[in-house]
Amino acid sequence: MRNLLLRLIVNAAALAATAALLPGIGVRDNEMGTLLIIAAIFGLINALLKPLFIVLSCPLIILTLGLFAIVVNGLMLLITDALAGGRFTVDGLGWAILGGLVVGAISGILESVLGLDEKDREKRGRDDSFVIFLKRKD
Repeated sequence: MRNLLLRLIVNAAALAATAALLPGIGVRDNEMGTLLIIAAIFGLINALLKPLFIVLSCPLIILTLGLFAIVVNGLMLLITDALAGGRFTVDGLGWAILGGLVVGAISGILESVLGLDEKDREKRGRDDSFVIFLKRKD
């Protein structure tokens, strides 16, 4: 639960910073409540729709050596714009693609600084070692 809340705050900070850096992306008001709502919408879209988009666009991603995944990230920002009810605006696909790159970079840096990526690796490592322990028959 703590990791989920931290990731929500990281996404809110990344979206706020992106809106401040790029003129084609905006947040209606920079209040924490609004940013958390936008971050929650963005997180749900990334969790539910992004895997579907990745699977459906897999041939394009392979053909472009992974570069089409950047377009998919931009589409997630455009969908967030559509669902945010005017709280979050993106002026077009170009700004969305650039914004996806900036959001990804900022959230990656913040997660690294806060140690969220290390906690995920440790959690997966423990789970994997437990599975290996169960499979071993001495």
